[in-house]
Amino acid sequence: MNIKDFKPGQGEELPDDTKPLTPRSKAREVAMQALYQWQLNTSDVYSLTKQFSEDGLLRDIDMSLYNDIIRYVSTEFEALDALMAPHLDRRVEMINPVEKAILRMGIFELKEKLEIPYRVVINESVELTKRYGADEGHKYVNGILDKVAQVLRPLEFGQAVPKS
Repeated sequence: MNIKDFKPGQGEELPDDTKPLTPRSKAREVAMQALYQWQLNTSDVYSLTKQFSEDGLLRDIDMSLYNDIIRYVSTEFEALDALMAPHLDRRVEMINPVEKAILRMGIFELKEKLEIPYRVVINESVELTKRYGADEGHKYVNGILDKVAQVLRPLEFGQAVPKS
C-alpha cells in the first residue's frame, strides 16, 4: 500500500468539527503510517522517512518526536512486544497491523517519554486507532495500553513502585 492511499476511514467516523492536529499529534500520525508500511513491507524506515519528506508529509510536525518513535520502535519492537504480550488475548503477530503499530508507539511513549502523562499517551493512541484502525479497535488499544501503563508507571496510578 502506498502512503498516499493510506487515509482515515477504516475506524469510526470523526465529526467534521475536529480540531487541527498539533505538531506532536501529526508526528504520531505520520510515524504510525511509516511503522505500518515498515511492518508490512519491512521497508527501511529511513527510506520511508525520505519518501515522506519528499511527499511533504513531514511539514509542520514535531520531528524530534517522530524520529524518536521511528528509531526506537523499529529497533526495539521485540522488547515492546514483550511488554504487551502478557496483556493480549492473542499472539502479537495476530494483531491488526495498524493497531500493532499504534500499540508499539504507545508503549514506547509510556516507557521512554515519562514527561508525557500516561493519559495523554493513551488518548493519542485511541484517537489514532479511531481514525485508522478496525471498528472497535480503539477499545482494544485502550485496554492494552492501560494495563501496560499500570506496569510501567505505577506512581501515576497511585501504586507503590515494585522493589527490585
